[in-house]
Amino acid sequence: MGKTDSDGEEALARVLAGSVDALPAGRLAEQLSGDRPLRVKFGMDPTSADIHLGHTVVLQKLRTFQDLGHTVVLVVGDYTARVGDPSGRSDIRPVLSPAEIEVNALTYQDQAFKVLDRERTEVRHNSEWLEMPSGQFFDLVRRFTVARLLEREDFQRRMEAQQGISALELLYPVLQGYDSVAIDADLEMGATDQRFNLLFARDVQEAFGHKPQSILTMPILVGTDGVRKMSKSYDNYVGVTDEPADMFGKLMSVPDKVMAEYYLLLLGSELDTTGHPNEAKRALAREIVERFHSAADAEDAESRFDAVHKHGEVPEDIPELALGEEKTVHLPTLLATAFDISTSEGRRLISQGGVKVSGKSVPADALDVPADDLRGRILQLGKRRFVRLS
Repeated sequence: MGKTDSDGEEALARVLAGSVDALPAGRLAEQLSGDRPLRVKFGMDPTSADIHLGHTVVLQKLRTFQDLGHTVVLVVGDYTARVGDPSGRSDIRPVLSPAEIEVNALTYQDQAFKVLDRERTEVRHNSEWLEMPSGQFFDLVRRFTVARLLEREDFQRRMEAQQGISALELLYPVLQGYDSVAIDADLEMGATDQRFNLLFARDVQEAFGHKPQSILTMPILVGTDGVRKMSKSYDNYVGVTDEPADMFGKLMSVPDKVMAEYYLLLLGSELDTTGHPNEAKRALAREIVERFHSAADAEDAESRFDAVHKHGEVPEDIPELALGEEKTVHLPTLLATAFDISTSEGRRLISQGGVKVSGKSVPADALDVPADDLRGRILQLGKRRFVRLS
């Protein structure tokens, strides 16, 4: 039996929910009404290994396409990672070694499959087609002008600020666009900061006689601070491999003003504004922990959260750290070791009253502390992180 109009309308509504751009107008509806499964491209450059909830906004929409019977082509940019995507950058990205790129790519895939259906995912590496002879490379790049490449906003801002743009960065959209030619993409997805790249890929496809892809962009999720985009660099992220208790606690810290956005982009539903904001956060946190761990983990994480935040208890299963033989401990260095932060971040948190020893805030000027005053006590960073000192 063929698709009915109502089937097509329902599918279109599902894939458009929460999206920003669906271009060209009307093309996606036309594609979804056809009988052939679409090849939906998503490119990822493995410049870092870990995925956070911000990344899953696009991944979840890709899963929607898979649930509708389409194929996701995950293009691992092992070649373009050597160039570096300039999207959203004000400087030139550092270059990773091939070994680092491969490790990051494998880790990223493992985490992405917490959302994507492996059976409906085709994984390709763009080194398969971009490691080409020089003659073929020259034939590729001669088809596009520098003026066209400099239209992207990132480059405009950097030129205005008299900041450098490498020749390799200029070529990034061309190489990324050729990925769409190589895999014969029908549709490409990405965050809004990828809009130029996705549209430029249409130009590359046309230059090689292919029918141009449509594009679908998703919003960039704001971080747990409610201000900046979610990023490990801003320490406002929730990683998909975070421990359940950490994941639950971070989500409970999300400001009320961005909860509607979290519900729409992470749960695909509207926030019920008639209830108490705290209950909405709990429901969100439970569902996200259950999604990436289990229902039992979600229940345990909520119990641990309440033990710490409602009853002021210290979790039982906290890690232990030996202080060694030194008579005096430099507290910022101890915090760096115990909680994997920088010493400068440690000093800042001490000055802000964010560090406690056995429930008492550490004075702002207490950077060096006798080891005997710390042994056997609980070192606490913020509201959720604890270490037992010995």
